[in-house]
Amino acid sequence: MTSCRIVCLDGWTLSPDDLPWTPFQELGELVVHDRTPADQIVERAAGCDAILTNKTPLMAPTLAAVAQRNQGLGKPNFLRYIGVLATGYNIVDVSAAKRGGAVVTNVPAYSTASVAQHVLALLLELTSHVGEHGRAVRSGQWVASPDFSFTLSPLVELAGKTFGIVGLGEIGRQVARIAQAMGMRVIAAQSLRPSASDPTGGAIPRLPLDEVLTQSDVVSLHVPLTEQTRGLINAGRLARMKPTAYLINTGRGSLVDEQALADALAQGRLGGAGMDVLSAEPPKPDNPLLTAPRCVITPHVAWASFEARGRLMRMAAENLAAFLTGHPQNVVS
Repeated sequence: MTSCRIVCLDGWTLSPDDLPWTPFQELGELVVHDRTPADQIVERAAGCDAILTNKTPLMAPTLAAVAQRNQGLGKPNFLRYIGVLATGYNIVDVSAAKRGGAVVTNVPAYSTASVAQHVLALLLELTSHVGEHGRAVRSGQWVASPDFSFTLSPLVELAGKTFGIVGLGEIGRQVARIAQAMGMRVIAAQSLRPSASDPTGGAIPRLPLDEVLTQSDVVSLHVPLTEQTRGLINAGRLARMKPTAYLINTGRGSLVDEQALADALAQGRLGGAGMDVLSAEPPKPDNPLLTAPRCVITPHVAWASFEARGRLMRMAAENLAAFLTGHPQNVVS
């Protein structure tokens, strides 16, 4: 196996000092930066065989600047590999990387169980309000109550309700299994790719997206962000949903028109929303969902359990090891 110089541009997200980088250290000389500002990407990437990135963007101008710097260093054949420390790889201009001779890989399916668990955590907070009631008890409201039981928000039973899934990949199918175990009826949107096969073999009814939105008490988004899916849930589609329905998004923030969602929540046209992702992260202070009623937002952590991050570390290192032995895997195109 050929050794190499490896630089990770934003390692803090994967390992905030709780996971060892040993799997990568065994493959070569490793430098890990917690975070990399945009104006330091080229300097840190120059002279490397392999770059690891989670959310530090490597777009065409940056990759061209790295190549130019490598030429100046007398190392024109460097930057042979870009390893994305995530499943989504829209932070890399894959075409530009390939033109420059670099292989780009991602890490699929490492966080399936954790993300599916988080989907239900968001939904249960919207329907059972465990956090809200727990905080009320600790603030003294139960001590001061004349009753043995009190509620701050309506409590909703999920059994018997319809759970609509948009995107039946591995995460979508795991969410479906959990919803079914809770006694919910599960339906799914037909694939946006007409030629795609049904991964459930017909076990879950597949309907047009608009019909799923109309029938569902809960809609959960699990499609990648593409030009076709950007703004998929817009004002028109929100209007098709029941006024008591819940929208859950653990995919990508830009799948949803955030202003339209905030308006629907403010006007009582939607029961609630659970969001682990927003269109800009960290969000801008004026993001309308930050002040929208009945909207639970978590800071893009559905993927980030200790167990999932451990799998991500191992699988990302396996990707690089496979590349170094001449048999690259999980190559994106």
